[in-house]
Amino acid sequence: MPLLKRKPFSLLDAPDDLKPEEMVFQIRFTKEIFRDYCEYLKRINLYRQRIWTCKSTGKSNLTYEEALVSEKQANEKVQQFPKELMEPVLRDVQFSMLPLRDLVGSIAVKLKERLLVGTEIYGRKNNRIYPCKIVKVIDEEVEKTQYQVAWLDKDKKVTESAVVSGEDLIKKKLPFSRDVLKAFVRESTCRSAPWVLHDKLALKYGISTNLPKELTNKISPKRKHAKKDTDANNGECKRKKLNIDADIEDDLPIKYPIDDLLVRPAADDPVFVARPPPTRDFKVPMECVGDLLMIWDFCCCYSKLLNLSPFSLDDFENAICYKDSNIVLIVESYSALLRLLIKDDGDYFIALQKKKRKPKISLVTWTDYMCDFLELVGNEEFSSHLSTIKRGHYGILNIHAKLAIFAQLIGEALACNMMREKLDEYIEERKALAAEKRGEAIEQGRKRRERKEMVKAALNGNEINVDAEQHHTSVNSGKKQDKTSEKHVNKVKADTDVMIASGKNSIVKGSKKLMNVEKNKTEDMTNIKERKEYLEREMEKRFIRTNPLGKDRDYNRYWYFRKDARIFVESCDNKQWGYYATKPELDALMGSLNEKGEREKALKKQLEKRYNKISGEMQKKSKEAQRIQMEEEAALRRSSRVRAPPRENPARAFLKYVNKLKED
Repeated sequence: MPLLKRKPFSLLDAPDDLKPEEMVFQIRFTKEIFRDYCEYLKRINLYRQRIWTCKSTGKSNLTYEEALVSEKQANEKVQQFPKELMEPVLRDVQFSMLPLRDLVGSIAVKLKERLLVGTEIYGRKNNRIYPCKIVKVIDEEVEKTQYQVAWLDKDKKVTESAVVSGEDLIKKKLPFSRDVLKAFVRESTCRSAPWVLHDKLALKYGISTNLPKELTNKISPKRKHAKKDTDANNGECKRKKLNIDADIEDDLPIKYPIDDLLVRPAADDPVFVARPPPTRDFKVPMECVGDLLMIWDFCCCYSKLLNLSPFSLDDFENAICYKDSNIVLIVESYSALLRLLIKDDGDYFIALQKKKRKPKISLVTWTDYMCDFLELVGNEEFSSHLSTIKRGHYGILNIHAKLAIFAQLIGEALACNMMREKLDEYIEERKALAAEKRGEAIEQGRKRRERKEMVKAALNGNEINVDAEQHHTSVNSGKKQDKTSEKHVNKVKADTDVMIASGKNSIVKGSKKLMNVEKNKTEDMTNIKERKEYLEREMEKRFIRTNPLGKDRDYNRYWYFRKDARIFVESCDNKQWGYYATKPELDALMGSLNEKGEREKALKKQLEKRYNKISGEMQKKSKEAQRIQMEEEAALRRSSRVRAPPRENPARAFLKYVNKLKED
């Protein structure tokens, strides 16, 4: 369960006297039941605040529901952890004093370097690569560990045994990511510094629970007696916790935004525009639209890494639906992904070496490389399409199969070393750009404060000068009314004239200073805007992944892809897709969002942030479509005596695709 202030949070029990026909309010994700609507809103308001922590991953600043989802995902990752590796990993975790990141790193390196008995891998023998199985780990207390292996034939039968060094074995990647290992460590332990396993796990794998002597002095007495104190005051702590929970709920006011489904019409609501229905004229089946968008977005955003010229979504959709087998756009896309796997020197590269394939993929041989990949994957669905592809009839495969092969290739590409290194590089560069952006924002704030102080100082100087002029006026009036001695009057007048002269000079200087401040402010604002746009462009170049803009009241997701001037809508059940392609539709969508709901408020904020860019691209695309339509109508109105050349069909533009980034 999610933690509140790093402590467990108890849910409310259902009322004992609840009747079946009674109308109540229920929280969707906790199943808590309330009779009073105000109490229900207070509880919801507590859950939607970012004060919760995921118990499994340690992530903080989450809402209660986000923490639940995080725990569920962490538990799913833990289920993927190989059982044969649990015992050696748990032994390394028990009583370790390393931070989680360092602990996971050391375990990952150890597992990769040290192979376990029973592992099937490839090894080098007589300058060739053969499959083998680890029979025994020979530890002769030397720098390089040796292994007794059994060489296997095609049917995985043992042909002979031999002792080889670790350098002669081709080590595979770990069957899990470091995130999975982190989640496993957190789920398996009850505390950190040092890490201590749950008693059941330690007993199951025969791991000692006695604290090592070298760690006894490193743990403070408070920690030693913490459990005893907790048990002694268990009842008192529970009572205090319940009181704290009650105080939190009572102190929280009901304020907007709240959950969208709880928003009710009010007199102060603005006039909402009817939300336009999205267009759904896709050529592929509706259940394939999500995969189509994902594959196209990946190929376009990582085109330089793949050495693949970008193409439009319409061209990709038309190419996927086309029945010819050797469409250049499709062949080049597959080939680019396969080349990336070959460069990775992984399992696919080894499989090609065994078949003595050349590393160059062409328009004629691409199906052979594709079949090698599908055989390596070993998927039953893919195996049923192998004979069709080998005969050169890839085009007659159904759209589901074509997109499934693409999705499998992209999944393997994302796991290869070259892609991970590039992503890590992009992440570090984005962090550096973000830090630079924050630093410049701080510097801009400092300059704004300095300008305000300069303006204030200049204004104070002008006030002093105005007092001098008033003094001069009073002296002149006194001269007219009381005619005192001429010498005294001349002396006063001379002194006053000096004050006025200096005052006028300071006024001029003050006004010039104000003008300079305003001029510098205008120049700074221009430079700041240009600099901000430059940093945003640089961050956009370091693309990591496309995230949805947000969700509406009914949990429908809204997507915007950088290479397409449309807003795509995905239904909450992932079964329906649509899109908005014009500026009036975008305006109507934004006018239909209610900012009292937290989801629609966040969605509207993202749309407003990108409004100029999206609407500009939509208008540009609409004008281009109108121009093409007008040209076609003008061609139809020509005299039949003038024979004009036939116009090209835009739906067949993908046939002219050329990969200009292809490696020689």
